[in-house]
Amino acid sequence: MGIVELISVVVLLGGLCAESKYMVYNTSAGIDAGKINVHLVPHTHDDVGWLKTVDQYYVGSNNSIQGACVQNVLDSLVPALLADKNRKFIYVEQTFFQRWWRDQSELTQTIVKKLVSSGQLEFINGGMCMHDEAVPHYIDMIDQTTLGHRFLKEEFGVTPRIGWQIDPFGHSAVQAYLLGAEVGFDSVFFARIDYQDRIKRKKEKSLEVIWRGSKSLGSSAQIFAGAFPEHYEPPPGFYFEVNADSPVVQDNVDLFDYNVQDRVNDFVAAAIAQANITRTNHIMWTMGTDFKYQYAHTWFRNMDKLIHYVNKDGRVNALYSTPSIYTDAKYATSKSWPLKIDDYFPSCKCLLDRILYK
Repeated sequence: MGIVELISVVVLLGGLCAESKYMVYNTSAGIDAGKINVHLVPHTHDDVGWLKTVDQYYVGSNNSIQGACVQNVLDSLVPALLADKNRKFIYVEQTFFQRWWRDQSELTQTIVKKLVSSGQLEFINGGMCMHDEAVPHYIDMIDQTTLGHRFLKEEFGVTPRIGWQIDPFGHSAVQAYLLGAEVGFDSVFFARIDYQDRIKRKKEKSLEVIWRGSKSLGSSAQIFAGAFPEHYEPPPGFYFEVNADSPVVQDNVDLFDYNVQDRVNDFVAAAIAQANITRTNHIMWTMGTDFKYQYAHTWFRNMDKLIHYVNKDGRVNALYSTPSIYTDAKYATSKSWPLKIDDYFPSCKCLLDRILYK
């Protein structure tokens, strides 16, 4: 019996660490209407082939090219979520998840289904991959999305609500209306837009818009869309992968390296800076990046502490969240949004970066 099965048995027999000692939410939903709400969205971005093959990425081979093992991510994630019912995580690429799912025992599958039904684990986007939006034919984009959604509907009885195109290099209006609004998504989020466009949108607080991708369909096929302020990583200093450079939260007052107030101050400063370029009092922090959470506990341990001590400080409000929760919070504000009617092409600097990195 593996570690997941052992933990699962304990959960089924009576519960495991139902709440962490660090969890202190201001309301039952975690949202405080009178403060800046920092929605912490734990995630991993798992390229379906990039520097390594799909098989190499999944099993963690050929790590001299890139240290990445998706099965470690998913194996690590389950016990981390079971350890605290407040923790949340989103998963995207069905190519990897479906392969992992087929390898799991019936007991583990039952536990994962409970995590999905409780909202701790949420499937976002839901396609087999995060497709490019410039080169593929729209039929191929529809087909690969349909294939992933069909599996999720059959296995979990769920259909993803959110588009999560965080890594394609530029974004097509076809994605907005055909693979966004027409699919039934409530919103779509992405990272890569032209750097000049991003600078302008920060000044105008227009990173988040109503995206109307079809002139003929008009308002019947529009969607709430958001470009991230920078990339799909956490703000600088809040990156908690094993051996990362960010300072971990050390809350033992008897130790020399106690740093809670410094970490809280850094968190509040980063939250206010993002709030100053964002409409409403809700901001999203994407807590993760490529192939991370191979040891999920390091991320959740620090986020647990940050949520606890930031909320105890009281200047801003922090909560575990998902893009669905964030979207619902945005809609609830009844705010007006700028209108976007064309593509997010080209993404020149992003393409140059990719060429240089290779």
